[in-house]
Amino acid sequence: MTILSINVNKFALLRNARGTEHPNLIEMCKKCIDFGAQGITVHPRPDERHTKFSDLPNIKELINYSKNIEFNIEGYPSKFFIKNVINTQPDQVTLVPDPPDALTSSFGWNCKEHKSLLDEVVKEFQSHRIRVSLFVSPSIYTLDNLSNIKPDRVELYTFDYAHNFSSDKINSIKPYKEVANYITNDMPYIKLNAGHDLNLENLDYLLREIPYIKEVSIGHALVIDAFTYGLKETIKKYRSITQNN
Repeated sequence: MTILSINVNKFALLRNARGTEHPNLIEMCKKCIDFGAQGITVHPRPDERHTKFSDLPNIKELINYSKNIEFNIEGYPSKFFIKNVINTQPDQVTLVPDPPDALTSSFGWNCKEHKSLLDEVVKEFQSHRIRVSLFVSPSIYTLDNLSNIKPDRVELYTFDYAHNFSSDKINSIKPYKEVANYITNDMPYIKLNAGHDLNLENLDYLLREIPYIKEVSIGHALVIDAFTYGLKETIKKYRSITQNN
């Protein structure tokens, strides 16, 4: 079974739009958990346009009172980010190579170019018993030195898969299967996550073709679906996919 972690950034974005506590982010996290989410993901960016670093302790407190719920924090490993993550002690940190002004994550790490940084940061988080996942593109050519960096997991950046799925789902999945097989065969100690633009149409095929994905992180599409189905029914629909794969 694949864990469904809900990225709550869009709820925070709505809250920040009016400068109020409506919707209250902690209440929305609790609703997600009550309705079936198995994890909460946040990506506090430097401009704090959605989830804020000040939200992290409150979300962590909620997670502590919840059973078997994981807390995943995504972000670029700046000194400020590293300090806040270590202070928060989430179950997992997902490192992304986003520049500070990025609208959304749009590419994975080049492990050859960033080996020194990643090696240092991964070991620092692991020394604090925080599981580390690296955001990676669907190309084995970006994974040189991954075996030396030794993250606990990688997150497959699934934008290309989602973008091409409706026109050619077979070819859209091929580079992801190549990367997944490469990591699973050569580095079996590294497990797989996936995320970005996954939705009710393309999620099932991804999990059937790469059945050993441990966790998917979904936010934008899930929030949009909630406008149609309601949050409870939407989470139920996603869980019906993840729990059957």
